[in-house]
Amino acid sequence: MEPSSTEGGAEGKPVRSLPHKVILKHGQELEEEQEELAEHQPLEQEDLNFERWKRRPIPKRTLHQKIDDLKKYLWNAETNEFMGRSGKSWSLILLFYAGLYLFLAAMFGGCLFCLMWSISPYHPTYNDRVMPPGMTMAPHLEGHEIAFNASDRKSWKKYARSMEEYLRPYNDAAQQRKNILCNKETYFMQDDLDETAERKACQFKRSWLGECSGMQDPHYGYSQGRPCILLRMNRILGYLPGQGKPINVTCGVKKGPPEALGEIQFFPKSIFEMKYYPYYGKLRHVNYSSPVVAVRFAGVQQDTHIQVQCKLNGKGIINDSPTDRYLGSVTFSLEVGA
Repeated sequence: MEPSSTEGGAEGKPVRSLPHKVILKHGQELEEEQEELAEHQPLEQEDLNFERWKRRPIPKRTLHQKIDDLKKYLWNAETNEFMGRSGKSWSLILLFYAGLYLFLAAMFGGCLFCLMWSISPYHPTYNDRVMPPGMTMAPHLEGHEIAFNASDRKSWKKYARSMEEYLRPYNDAAQQRKNILCNKETYFMQDDLDETAERKACQFKRSWLGECSGMQDPHYGYSQGRPCILLRMNRILGYLPGQGKPINVTCGVKKGPPEALGEIQFFPKSIFEMKYYPYYGKLRHVNYSSPVVAVRFAGVQQDTHIQVQCKLNGKGIINDSPTDRYLGSVTFSLEVGA
């Protein structure tokens, strides 16, 4: 016979079971409470053994295994993959990078075309801030230093060779064949010609340099203790130096006794004549020869170290720049031994 009443004395009321969801919820809460209690419990001796938590070393692979893995990476016969990718994957990657680099090449070519289309190869587009010209010299070997003994051929042979190489384009035969003889003392303007037309250039013959031409003295005075140097003004496209008057050249002692420099001779003149300007660029002024001024130190004092400075003088010329030693001037040391 089944009981008909509950323990509390209630009769006729059946017992209801809790929903499954509630049981799970209470079980979860119970687990969380147990975890919180475990956190506050003291650590066992086994938990303090940190050796058990260390990472186990990976066993070393043999060379044969490494070679097999490499072969499988290069070509996996099971999946038909090359270097971890299928043929379709490689095709998509190659197609993507081909398109990317074609686009970059096209963009670069377009930019370059626009740049070349917008500028002229014959003259600069913007030349509103043209700097005054600088000046260079020859010989120019170990910096700006000329030191030799007149009686020692080996000490000055390199200077004479440098002068010879510098003056080779100025040979009289080459100048007569390529350039014209100009007699006027004004600028040689040729702006009325077509932009692409070749401009004529005035002759500058080597023989005009006199004793510094190397034709009379192939040693350029170095064997006699009276050395020659060559000065040239830098080319600036379209520049008219002197603003209607020739540019003058002077040389003097910058450091050392002034009397040690002695007599100075200039060939053919101590000026840069205006008939050699303006310069129209190497594409139009194909045979242009820059004029030079030869300076001979005929009375330099021997066994005296001096610093010589040669300057350009004229309108629009800057020769005392503290930052650019070549702007309008050139400085070199000179020491001549017996």
